[in-house]
Amino acid sequence: MSDEVQPLPLIYLARHGETSWSISGQHTGLTDLPLTERGALNARRLGERLKSETFARVFTSPLQRASHTCELSGFGTIAGVDDDLVEWNYGDYEGMTSIEIDLQRPGWELFRDGCPGGESVAEVSARADRVIDRLRTVEGNVLLFSHGHFLLMLAARWLGLNAAIGRHFFLNTTALSILGYHHGRQDPVIRLWNDCNHAGN
Repeated sequence: MSDEVQPLPLIYLARHGETSWSISGQHTGLTDLPLTERGALNARRLGERLKSETFARVFTSPLQRASHTCELSGFGTIAGVDDDLVEWNYGDYEGMTSIEIDLQRPGWELFRDGCPGGESVAEVSARADRVIDRLRTVEGNVLLFSHGHFLLMLAARWLGLNAAIGRHFFLNTTALSILGYHHGRQDPVIRLWNDCNHAGN
């Protein structure tokens, strides 16, 4: 009788809950904002969604909007902090809306141009690649709590695509996504994207 084939691992991605700046559309990189009341409520709802799942490892960004989402979801006591999961450092554009940035630099595109005084596309892509390298050493499912633009980059790089492709993905706050494989580890895919069925309005 042949040995049972182990299922291929899944990588669950949880974007942090709502903050005041996610409502206003301001770019929130390293500014350490708390969750809104609705953001905290949806983090708990995410926990209800995930309570039947088993994870070999759980990691969170050190920024409170991600780590508090992790805690409210019920994973705070088992999560490790991974500094590579922090949001893009927007540098001079921190706290600005896309409209305000466009007035200063018409045609600006984050995944092509990066941020003056902050991180380049190559730097964020390299962070995503480091995370992926570590994820691929874990046997079993993994849960990550992180941030919108960084997770878009992570998805692009998981698929082996150019970092610029990240601009074509979108994530709501407290959204759940799953990265995985199709036929084998040489065949990475997105299995679920931007699922917000657990979140209230």
